[in-house]
Amino acid sequence: MAVIQTMGLSKRYKDRWAVDHLDLRVEQGDIYGFIGRNGAGKSTTLKLLCGLARPTQGEALIFGKPVRDSVARRRVGALIEQPGLYPDLSGRENLRLYAALLGLDSPERQVEEILKTVGLSPKEKKPVRHYSMGMKQRLGVALALLGGPDLLLLDEPINGLDPEGIREMRELLLRLNRERGLTILVSSHILGELSKIATRYGIIQDGRMVEQITAAELEQTCTDYLHLKADQPQKAAALLEQALHLKRWEMRPEGEIRIYEAVDARAVGQMLTQAGLAVEEMGLHRQDLEGYFLERMGGSEHV
Repeated sequence: MAVIQTMGLSKRYKDRWAVDHLDLRVEQGDIYGFIGRNGAGKSTTLKLLCGLARPTQGEALIFGKPVRDSVARRRVGALIEQPGLYPDLSGRENLRLYAALLGLDSPERQVEEILKTVGLSPKEKKPVRHYSMGMKQRLGVALALLGGPDLLLLDEPINGLDPEGIREMRELLLRLNRERGLTILVSSHILGELSKIATRYGIIQDGRMVEQITAAELEQTCTDYLHLKADQPQKAAALLEQALHLKRWEMRPEGEIRIYEAVDARAVGQMLTQAGLAVEEMGLHRQDLEGYFLERMGGSEHV
């Protein structure tokens, strides 16, 4: 089931398309990693999805309903850019204020439960201005959890955190997904961290969707392999499969053979040559997650 689906979603500011005919799909239960350079359109997309900005063109559906639908919007919790916190109030007082504004039933019980969920003490009385960055971000997630949403939209929740804060946020998001069944769309440019939690990715560049790919597909794509091309690829593949007892290999449409097992490249070349097959190309392919994303986003510049 699609929790989020956009069709040609676009937002134009003067002469620039911040979001350009974006087609995005998030399935129920996903932790969807939304990836792009600064200025690629991530924050604008999230604002469109939670009703903080109006689209110039296109449509966005949340749980099958338009974003403006009040029932759909009540099922969404969002943390866009910096959390709107009152610095002279405690974390508990901030949550109580927002709960009152939302008109929630039994707000006191909800506030205490949510604070415990995000790893903050309900008894903490110091004002938010004395909180660490990690505590402020967790309190921002707590605000997004008010009302018991089914979908969380989080914009760069680990940006600016130290390694311990990043680990705590990662564990929190995984726990919310597994224990509460929350679908989470999280934008970030810290690729290594997203790879530890995401089940699906969307790569955005200049407001346009470059690619959507599952974690399983990405893992296969980024697996090391020996690739080779021979003048008779079918015969070469049959020979290698039989001689090396290969289990994990494939023949690509263009005739390239990929071997996903540890094999001796020199022995492979000698075997094919002795069989009278000309090796046109052979080499070891190595690509890590960051390299893949940078390539898809158009180069190796800082994201």
